[in-house]
Amino acid sequence: MQDKGFTSDKNVVFYGRDVFTKRSLAITVNGELISSIKEIPDDSSLPWVSAGWIDLQVNGCFGYDFNSIEISASDVVNAASKLHTCGVTQFLPTIITGSRERMAAGMAAVNKACQADYLTAATIPGIHMEGPWISDQEGPRGAHKLEYIKDGSIEEFEYFQQAAGGRIIEVTLAPERNGAITLTEELVRRGICVAIGHCNASRSQILAIVDAGASISTHLGNGSHPTLPRHHNYIWEQMAEDRLYAGLIADGHHLPLAVLTSILRCKKEKAFVVSDCVSLAGLPPGEYFNEIGNVVILNEDGRLFTKENPEILAGSSATLLRNIEFLTSILGLSLAEVIRLVTERPAAAMGWAGMGSLAVNKQAYMTFFDYDMTVGKVKIRRTVVAGQSVYEAQNQIT
Repeated sequence: MQDKGFTSDKNVVFYGRDVFTKRSLAITVNGELISSIKEIPDDSSLPWVSAGWIDLQVNGCFGYDFNSIEISASDVVNAASKLHTCGVTQFLPTIITGSRERMAAGMAAVNKACQADYLTAATIPGIHMEGPWISDQEGPRGAHKLEYIKDGSIEEFEYFQQAAGGRIIEVTLAPERNGAITLTEELVRRGICVAIGHCNASRSQILAIVDAGASISTHLGNGSHPTLPRHHNYIWEQMAEDRLYAGLIADGHHLPLAVLTSILRCKKEKAFVVSDCVSLAGLPPGEYFNEIGNVVILNEDGRLFTKENPEILAGSSATLLRNIEFLTSILGLSLAEVIRLVTERPAAAMGWAGMGSLAVNKQAYMTFFDYDMTVGKVKIRRTVVAGQSVYEAQNQIT
C-alpha cells in the first residue's frame, strides 16, 4: 500500500503508521479537518505519521533571513516551502533585536507573504518578537546588537504590531528591564504569549513576571553568561518554576548532553524543542556576515558562533529535523518521546488546542516520515498543511 493520499469527492485519505501506537491508519481529511481515523491491516511499508511538526523559533533558513532589511514576501514564501521539506508544518518567523526599521521590515514581509499566499498563512500562525527588550550584558544578550537594546513600552509594541499586521503572537523579553512586569501584564491581556529570555533576572523578578503571565522560557540554558553562580542563577529559577514551558535547542551545540538531559527530566511535559535556525541553516561551512551586523563562523560540525567571541553562539545551523535526529541518535530518546517535543508540547505552550495531535475534528497538519534507527536518520515522505499536501518526496520508499 502506498502512502499517497487520494481524493474522493471532498475527502482525501492519507496512510501511515502512528508513531505512538504503531498501528497502520487511514486518515481521512475533509477540507482542513481530520474527519476520520481508521485502523487498517498492518503495513510496514507505510511511513510513520504524526501531527505536524511545530517550530516556535525560526530566524531564517536556506539563505532566507527574516532579519534582513531586504527580506521580501516571496522570500518568506520560499522559506516556508523549504521548511515543508524538513517536515515542519507550522513555525514562527522570529524577528530579533535591531533598528526599528529593520525589525518592522521583517514583520511587514511576513505579513505580506501571509496575505498573498494561503498556504504560507496556514504555515505561519504568527510572529515571534525576540528583543529588543532584553539584557544589555555581555553573555545574556547573545548575538543581539547592544546599540538597539532598550526598555520596552506598549507604544513600541503597537508600532511593531502595526507593521506586522497584528501577527505578533509571542514576545521574548528580560524580566529585569524597567517596566517589564507592567508591560507583560498588558501584552498577556491582549492575548500575546510572553517569554523570558536573554535575561539576567533575579528570583524575585522571575517570579514577578510569571505572576504577570509570562509562560515560556526562550531557549532555556542559552542567551546567558558563560559562567554563573552555581546555586543562585536565572537558569535554575526557570527550571524550578512549574508554570513555565521551556523551549530547548537540541542541535548538539547549544546545550551539552548532561544539561539537555537534566532540563528535559526537570521540565517533563513542559519541555519542547525549537531549532532557533538562522539563514545559514542548509548552507556550506564558512565565514559569513549576518544581517544583524556580526561576522559569524559556521564550522564543518554545524556549530555557528560569532567571530568576535567564539563562546557566543549566533543561532543554529540545524533545522528542526536535525534536532530530532540528534535527540534520537545521540541523546537516545525514543522516537515517540522526541515527536512529542515538536508536536504536543509546543502546541500546548502556545495554547493551540486544535494542534499537536492526530484526532478527529482537529486541524489536518501532518508529517509523514521514515526513520532508520540504526543510524538515527529521518527522511520526510510527505508534509500536509491545512489538509493539503505541500511536500512529497520524489523517491518514495515502499
